[in-house]
Amino acid sequence: MLHDGTVDSRKFDLENRLLEFASAVIDLTEKLPSSRAGNHIAGQILRSGTSPYPNHGEAESAESREDFIHKLKICLKELRETRRWARLVERKDWVKNDSTLIFVLNESDELIRIFMSSIRTARQNVLKQKHGGPAQTHKFPG
Repeated sequence: MLHDGTVDSRKFDLENRLLEFASAVIDLTEKLPSSRAGNHIAGQILRSGTSPYPNHGEAESAESREDFIHKLKICLKELRETRRWARLVERKDWVKNDSTLIFVLNESDELIRIFMSSIRTARQNVLKQKHGGPAQTHKFPG
């Protein structure tokens, strides 16, 4: 389900999911109150919630497996931060029963799991490569 409540039957690849997530975060920030706290949190969630999309692009052109892992870890860190800010928005009840907030909370959880799994697999591949074992096939460029 997309953040606007519509259903898209095609399977999203990670890049498209991150793009949709960043778009939802932007939409969410526009709904926050124009108070000192609301503006502060809007700026924070805007930075952390839009960051995984371009950082994932950087990971796709990583210079080494270690660089790839490092860039995935940056995406993971930013997603965790976004989830925390979204939970605070929910706690403050600034947007009531809002589908965009629900999407950001749910999608951040799913994306965190995806990135954790990708990092784990990439680390295992690095260890296997160092010890001469066969590495799992990974979408690592180069």
